[in-house]
Amino acid sequence: MADKTGIEWTDATWNPTTGCDKVSAGCDNCYALTQAKRLKAMGSARYQNDGDPTTSGPGFGFTMHPDALDQPLRWTKPRRIFVNSMSDLFHGDNTQEFLAEVFAVMSMAPRHTFQVLTKRPAIMRSVLSSPMFKLQVNGARMKRGVSVLPDSRRSDGTYAWPLPNVWLGTSVEDQKWADIRIPLLLATPAAVRFLSCEPLLGPVDLTPHMPLLAYPDPRETEDWGIDWVIVGGESGKDVRPMHPDWARSIRDACVESGTAFLFKQWGEWAPSKVSGGTHTNPKMSKQRFMYDSVRFAPDGTTYAADPDLYSYPGMASMLRVGKRNAGRQLDGRTWDEYPEGAPS
Repeated sequence: MADKTGIEWTDATWNPTTGCDKVSAGCDNCYALTQAKRLKAMGSARYQNDGDPTTSGPGFGFTMHPDALDQPLRWTKPRRIFVNSMSDLFHGDNTQEFLAEVFAVMSMAPRHTFQVLTKRPAIMRSVLSSPMFKLQVNGARMKRGVSVLPDSRRSDGTYAWPLPNVWLGTSVEDQKWADIRIPLLLATPAAVRFLSCEPLLGPVDLTPHMPLLAYPDPRETEDWGIDWVIVGGESGKDVRPMHPDWARSIRDACVESGTAFLFKQWGEWAPSKVSGGTHTNPKMSKQRFMYDSVRFAPDGTTYAADPDLYSYPGMASMLRVGKRNAGRQLDGRTWDEYPEGAPS
């Protein structure tokens, strides 16, 4: 857990659980798995439980940490808190009793906004759609000497359930997982629903899930649709480039529908001016360019790059310049939008 973080869309991280298992292509270069291995070697007590070597790794076995539960209650200044930057709260090995403890703590800290991101939205929908789970949360609150959540509408117009300060999101790396995970998220009761399209590994059409695009009649959009979309490329070792048009198409759908859009990063790879993109590295020699660059077709096919070759429409030339050099600008500007009414 950390009171400060370098993650662009949040203020702090809180890890009541650690560890996870790979479930899809978006997990292939998991930063948390690499970090857990390093933390285990350093002797960190929270990362001594090894996971399955085929899906997890050293120090990355799923582990619950009851002693970490109270951390947000000790933070007095309001924060956006990313829940489980080093795990998945809805991992199959988590217990419903411990989940109730986590939600009880979040309910007791209304000054904070909790951002819960999962690659397992089926489990999240099943748990949070169950009336029994709210009873378990109330039981956890009562054990802490706090009254139960009210069932009636509050005076400020919000409901006590789903928790108004908890945002629920799912990861979407390509169209396959968009089609699987987004409907599950939409079927989950939530005050705010969001997507993390990072790493974005292919084109994704989100328009069916944008309220104003899918249902022009506003009477059909109440409590429905995606409120916020984060897009980012991959960073780290052996990473895959993100075609600029994939990010642009999601941004355009968000702009048209009025959905908040945040462009987190390009990652290791950025578009070069050879393809009319937004980034170049004047210090990179032609030889280095040919070694650390790639031609990228819209369908995701990559080709060995040669800066003298013709770029046909839709092909992007990408340079591997590193996350810091690649930056966060998309078409000349930074996108840092949040859902309406979100804390600044």
